[in-house]
Amino acid sequence: MRHAEIRRLPYTPDQMFDLVGDVESYPAFVPWIKSMRVWNKHLTEAEIGLDAEVEIGFSLLRERFATRVRCDRAQRGIAVNLLHGPFKRLENQWRFSADPIGTQIDFSIDFEFRSMMLERILAANMGKAVNRLIGCFEARAKVLYGPAQPVSQG
Repeated sequence: MRHAEIRRLPYTPDQMFDLVGDVESYPAFVPWIKSMRVWNKHLTEAEIGLDAEVEIGFSLLRERFATRVRCDRAQRGIAVNLLHGPFKRLENQWRFSADPIGTQIDFSIDFEFRSMMLERILAANMGKAVNRLIGCFEARAKVLYGPAQPVSQG
């Protein structure tokens, strides 16, 4: 299952890159993330890399999965790939580029669950789930960076 979303937000590309790249903070503002464990973290000026295991919970459903996260500052891109979990396949990409109002966020996800039941549940709600996820990041940007202000491009 694939889904792509483009969103424009009035924050700088670097602000949004830093916010999305801070995966250890996700449990503080993404309500369905119940826990996060990070290991193999390495930082350079150009890249942040880490492995992360996340537990998600919706109502009675709880799942745990692990991903490899690579944050490329020069490209303003974040790539996430599956290590293990309830998926046959999981890849997502974030790209942050300058936009007249601040940042254009290009988000894409491609995944397939091992369980047909989980696949059907998420397929029926995919657009809503992605909108809610990006909404969590937008709300977090307001907390961290203040109310939305148009970004000057000069």
